[in-house]
Amino acid sequence: MADDAAPASRDYRETVFLPDTPFPMRAGLPVKEPEILARWEDLYARLRAERQARGAPLFVLHDGPPYANGAIHIGHALQKTLKDFVVRSRFALGFDVDYVPGWDCHGLPIEWKIEEELRAQGRRKDEVSKAEFRERCRAYAAQWIEVQKAGFKRLGVLGDWDNRYATMDYASEAAIVAEFHKFVVSGQLYRGSKPVMWSPVERTALADAEVEYHDHNSPTVWVKFPVVEGPQAADDASVVIWTTTPWTLPANRAIAFSPEIAYAVYEVEAMETGLDFEPWAKAGDRLIVADARAADLAAAAKIARWRRVEDVDPSGMVCRHPLAALDDHYGFAVPMLDGDHVTDDAGTGFVHTAPGHGVDDYLLWLAHGHREIPETVDADGAYLPHVALFGGLKVLETEGKKAGKFGPANGAVMEKLIEAGNLLARGRLEHSYPHSWRSKAPVIFRNTPQWFIRMDEAVDTPELKGATLRETALKAIAATAFYPEAGRNRIRSMVEGRPDWLISRQRAWGAPLAMFVDRETFQPLVDPEVNRRIVAAIAERGADAWFTDPPESFLGGYDPARFEKVEDILDVWFDSGSTHAFTLEGRENTRWPADLYLEGSDQHRGWFQSSLLESAGTRGRAPYDAVMTHGFTVDENGEKMSKSKGNTLEPDTVIRESGAEILRLWAAMVDYAEDQRIGKTILATTTDAYRKLRNTLRYLLGALAGFSE
Repeated sequence: MADDAAPASRDYRETVFLPDTPFPMRAGLPVKEPEILARWEDLYARLRAERQARGAPLFVLHDGPPYANGAIHIGHALQKTLKDFVVRSRFALGFDVDYVPGWDCHGLPIEWKIEEELRAQGRRKDEVSKAEFRERCRAYAAQWIEVQKAGFKRLGVLGDWDNRYATMDYASEAAIVAEFHKFVVSGQLYRGSKPVMWSPVERTALADAEVEYHDHNSPTVWVKFPVVEGPQAADDASVVIWTTTPWTLPANRAIAFSPEIAYAVYEVEAMETGLDFEPWAKAGDRLIVADARAADLAAAAKIARWRRVEDVDPSGMVCRHPLAALDDHYGFAVPMLDGDHVTDDAGTGFVHTAPGHGVDDYLLWLAHGHREIPETVDADGAYLPHVALFGGLKVLETEGKKAGKFGPANGAVMEKLIEAGNLLARGRLEHSYPHSWRSKAPVIFRNTPQWFIRMDEAVDTPELKGATLRETALKAIAATAFYPEAGRNRIRSMVEGRPDWLISRQRAWGAPLAMFVDRETFQPLVDPEVNRRIVAAIAERGADAWFTDPPESFLGGYDPARFEKVEDILDVWFDSGSTHAFTLEGRENTRWPADLYLEGSDQHRGWFQSSLLESAGTRGRAPYDAVMTHGFTVDENGEKMSKSKGNTLEPDTVIRESGAEILRLWAAMVDYAEDQRIGKTILATTTDAYRKLRNTLRYLLGALAGFSE
């Protein structure tokens, strides 16, 4: 037996059913995904053709246009992926889905980039023709549309990419102007002179959505307004105001008070001693201030001791401007006006009122029967020549290394107040101050003629049926579905409280307010034939035609000398708010209104609202049946992403290292309605989840080896 060979061991693998699949364990997504996308390049068109052939019900998702300015960021990736989930799920449920991606192309950010390019070449904007400048803007936007389109397609987003829309397309510009003409014809448009947020650096009015707030260190002044009419006039008493904008004092026309606040005259008996400077207050001064603010005023003015003399009722009191002794220009009376916005939480309980430099000031001035709004500051942020003592001085610097910094105006006003003997105290205060979101420079409220759409005047058109735009918009909000429901309250509160819609901008790159204004009546020319010629020219050659063609080519038989050609451009929110008009209306295989708008929650102030107002004013309802919103994308610590913080995460980096499917899986796993966190650790967890999903699928596919029905 020792010589017998050992029996051969049997290979039992042939007797066992083992999983078998060509589906690989390793995904290799950065390499594999482009191959898959290339194979399915025409998937969207094929799906639509198949659905239309069998008469499937239509579902319309209208794309909120991203701005054509820079590569896509992680917020873009989340938003477009969520939209892709909607598109694919609706297709899977048997719908014919219309989704046309689009871009917002006009406006200040692109202008600012072109101005930067010109400055780098040693050229000023005013040295470049408007035609050349607009062509540069158009080329810049076109370049980024292609970059962003490639980024979105790499994310695997299905859509009609070959027929994308852009607000700068000639047909789009013509449609935007046609929508604007509807407001002109219906009488909802008017030119008003009121204070608007103005960027002297960019030389344009700004919308609320273009303003952000940053901490700013401002000078503060306590200023005496001598009483000239009222019981306290004989006692040489002065009303004391406090402000963080001394430069607005030349525009002062009134002082606001509240009948709910207790005021009194305080007589100075002694000043602090041992100071490094001579205080401006002195013994014997009689100062009128709110009781609640008296202690703070005494501390600021270095008053050691004073006594409360008597109660004061400011009603009917009249003061003299604090600069009146230096120039007769300021010799007008300064009345006391009852204002609901006045509190005694800060300052002196009185509010210096400059109707040309503040919304509350402006409204209070009008409410008391005044109509003339003083203009004191020009488009470059300098006092106009007629402003006595200060003509030509800069409030804000607009050129050179100091651009965006406050100029000499504040200091000059304070020096003149000292000379007039009416500066009581001064200091510094760090507070939140409005800045342009593009230039990051401070903005000012400045009185300037602008064009507005009325929110609260009843309009007798077939669309509004005698209602106001605000009433119509609020009714449309009530009829719209919101996901999540909290979005309804958010946009409703904004529409309830918003002022008239400021739609004009003093810039070059945009769709124009293409209309003529009668120089005698100051009213827009309303003539369907003139409007038709304007729209036809823009459809053929773009908005440039409005700026280059002579007025005669549009006016027909009207005398060009009688009409002013308006060359302001439309607010970009009006542009994007009109996209429904040329993306959903007039196209085959879609419909108006859209089934769904889907954007970030910030668009309740932006695109959701501008689309609502534009459509409500021209069609009497919202351009959507439902609105879905998602939160913001933040870093792993819940902090806002910022390049300066170094906590940003670029989609291109994630795709190059791990593949787009990892980003898509992250988007599917987060609660879109809340702010979403993302970072390397979170993506590592997402990648691990992807591996588990992939290996589970691989095992299931392998288990089907050899199976047939």
